[in-house]
Amino acid sequence: MFPVHMRLASSDANTSKVPVSSGCEGFNFRAFRWTQTMLFAINEINEDKNLLPNTDLGYVIYDSCFTISKAVEGTLTFLTGQDEAVPNYRCGDGAPLAALVGAGGSDLSIATARILGLYHFPQVSYSSTSSALDSKFQFPTFLRTIPNDEHQSTAIAKLVLHFGWTWVGILAADDDYGKYGIKDFKEEVEKAGVCISFTETLPKVSSPEDMQRIAQIVAEDTAKIIVVFSSDVDFSPLILELLRHNVTNRTWIASEAWVTSALINQPGVNSVLGGTLGFAVKRAELPGLESHLLDLDPYANPLTEEFWETAFNCTLDYSKAVRQAKERAKEVNGTLSRAVTGVPDGLCTGTEPLAQLSNTYSDVSQLRITYSVYKAVYAVANALHNLEHCIKGQGPFVGQSCADITKFEPWQLMYYVKNVRFNVPHTQEEIYFDDGDVKGFYDIINWQVNDNGEISYVTVGRYNGSAAPDYRMTVSNDSIVWNNEMSEPPRSVCSENCKPGFRKGIRQGKPVCCFDCIPCADGEMSNSTNARACILCNYDEWSNEAHDTCIPKIIEFLAFGEPLGITLIVISAFGALVTIGVGVVFFKHLDTPLVKANDALLSFSLLFSLVVTFLCSIVFLGKPQHWSCMTSQVALALGFALCLSSLMGKAALLMQRAKALKAIRIKAKAAAKAAKMAAAEAAEAAANGGSPDVIVTNTFTNVDAGDACASPEVDSVTCRTQRVIAVVATLIQAIACTVWLIIIPPHPIENTSTQNIKIILECDEGSVIFICCIFGYDILLALLAFIFAFIARKLEDHFSEAKCMTFGMFVFFIVWISFVPAYLSTRGKFMVAVQIFAILASSFGLLACIFLPKCYIILVKPEQNREDMMRPRSKPRDGTSTGTSASLNTAATEITATIASTAIDD
Repeated sequence: MFPVHMRLASSDANTSKVPVSSGCEGFNFRAFRWTQTMLFAINEINEDKNLLPNTDLGYVIYDSCFTISKAVEGTLTFLTGQDEAVPNYRCGDGAPLAALVGAGGSDLSIATARILGLYHFPQVSYSSTSSALDSKFQFPTFLRTIPNDEHQSTAIAKLVLHFGWTWVGILAADDDYGKYGIKDFKEEVEKAGVCISFTETLPKVSSPEDMQRIAQIVAEDTAKIIVVFSSDVDFSPLILELLRHNVTNRTWIASEAWVTSALINQPGVNSVLGGTLGFAVKRAELPGLESHLLDLDPYANPLTEEFWETAFNCTLDYSKAVRQAKERAKEVNGTLSRAVTGVPDGLCTGTEPLAQLSNTYSDVSQLRITYSVYKAVYAVANALHNLEHCIKGQGPFVGQSCADITKFEPWQLMYYVKNVRFNVPHTQEEIYFDDGDVKGFYDIINWQVNDNGEISYVTVGRYNGSAAPDYRMTVSNDSIVWNNEMSEPPRSVCSENCKPGFRKGIRQGKPVCCFDCIPCADGEMSNSTNARACILCNYDEWSNEAHDTCIPKIIEFLAFGEPLGITLIVISAFGALVTIGVGVVFFKHLDTPLVKANDALLSFSLLFSLVVTFLCSIVFLGKPQHWSCMTSQVALALGFALCLSSLMGKAALLMQRAKALKAIRIKAKAAAKAAKMAAAEAAEAAANGGSPDVIVTNTFTNVDAGDACASPEVDSVTCRTQRVIAVVATLIQAIACTVWLIIIPPHPIENTSTQNIKIILECDEGSVIFICCIFGYDILLALLAFIFAFIARKLEDHFSEAKCMTFGMFVFFIVWISFVPAYLSTRGKFMVAVQIFAILASSFGLLACIFLPKCYIILVKPEQNREDMMRPRSKPRDGTSTGTSASLNTAATEITATIASTAIDD
């Protein structure tokens, strides 16, 4: 059974008549070569003295017309032995039926195998490759000499993966061959991540609209690789439409059914199909076949007649030739030509040279399916040979019996066909059936344009389905000529590969091969192409700029040796030296009124605390250690506690003196008023009685104005009280710091969260509550000192220390209020720099505001450093309170003198 014709002839489909078998049209030269190859093989077998020496093979050829209905019709006719197909009834006689060689397509073989399986009738196919025929439950008697499509689908999938194509279009014939071939192919490639751009079905009965639609899809789609599972008959109509659309930038992957078909390889198709890759079954040289094909009798049977007439475009029927000549003559001049009376034009002589034909019938350069036909015939012949030479008593059937070759049953021959093993003549290829299939061996064919502008088939690789998985396919990439003469394999991807540093982002509603390349986030990296996800770097690493590797994070801390660190050290040392210098000046002038004006011991404790704050800022520098973290914070807290508590003690004394001075002023006014009234009464009495004058004398004892602690009866806050305040306030801070260091001490940490690209070495305070309490206490001392100094600011003197402390505290608060937002807005080592700057600025502010005026008087204006300069200035007439911050005792003298003066005046 061969598809000698390509399709059924159209019929009127009249159901009012007795149905008759449909005719066929479209002569298939390739299939006719297959029929002649079968005859060639049968002739060889009948002439062979070793194979079936006592038996001749006969044959009946059925034309399937590449249609299932005709294949079924031929099968029933074959089984019944008569022209009319009558199922389950055989009316013929003669030699027993042996086997069916065919049919010419997977869908045809499926139809025929279902029928033949009912009769246990052997069927050996030469071109039915569909994996649907694997099932021995459905097709128990089906065998084939061509590899199973499972091998081919796997081979095509491996080829696609070999060249890295991930975006592939598919065209499949509308039959079991196409459907099952594509199904197996999809399963293979989709497991490997290949996506199918489109899948279109080639109809059995093509229409211009269908072909135009499919060609438009192929032309507009972005897939550059098109896999075609189809026969040449089904695919050929699309080629013309592709030529009209000028689709020249595609690479076609051909299945074995059309990869070497002359029906497809027509002149002019090289622009579309040049560079095609495909899989072809094993090729062979069959000596004598070409001469057999050329030695053809055109009058042997209707098939040879039709072949001759089609090949040479003439007719062997004289009457038909005359009739055609008359019709042509009428069309030319309307009269009968005299030439018709002789040999009419268009009449075949029967001696036309077949060797000069340029068609697929006489082309024996690519004997692949033809070789499969040859093997199928020999498989049946060898099975018959084994059946004929069965030794009685050693047979395979019941009772070890043998079958009689003159009257055997189909199931008996089926046993021998299934178990046959032989070497093919001329090629010596060993053939045996493994569950009805043969080995999956293919040549990889590349369509290359030769010097004559014609397409030639060049073998560029091999595929052996029985080899180990890693060695099944070999491809010579350098031997392949791609479409448009490109030297590099074409790219066929929906989306370009994502480079390292990117990850694939899925597009909603699109295949997985269509994706967006999304850059890895900071701290993540991908070091492979098409990474599905980015890898998070370790905590001590960070992604580089390209995000393709993780690099160690920058270790950051404010080092001693860097310019900023050196600058801060210099400033800190300078501040400490200046403070020590002020202490030296005070020590040398310890007996001067200005130094003695307020408690000198508190001044020295204040200077010592400023030295501590200046020097502790240096401990903040360098790589944080356990000792440095504890020392820096504790020294800062205690330094400021001592400083602020000393200021608070001084300010408390001044505040009390300001209050006492105010009280004395009130008393002085009252005393002056009383004295004035008494003086008036005395004067009046003297005038009236002649008594002597009464002079009011000073009852206050004048004390040393330079002694700040000389009047305990006037000052409620004594020098001892000041010192107790400073010591107690500092001791409270020391106890709190000790508890802090014992319970949750500060310690160095690696901060990886503040700045992603850096590891900041810093000190963790241990407890937010403790740090807030410690420095909150310092703030409380600062507020108290400021309040006390602010209240005492009205003590007017030649030198007002209260005003100096008020300005100093103003500077202190301005610095630390500015520090908070600056500190919170910086990161890393600059946070430490800001903190050190705040410490230095506040320390310099206190030093300058409190001690600079005193040093100016001591060093620059020594003439003002005397006791009278420490006394109050004259009391303004407006009655505002005046006084000295040096000695409140002088105020008493001034008030006494004022009262006396008033009395005398009166």
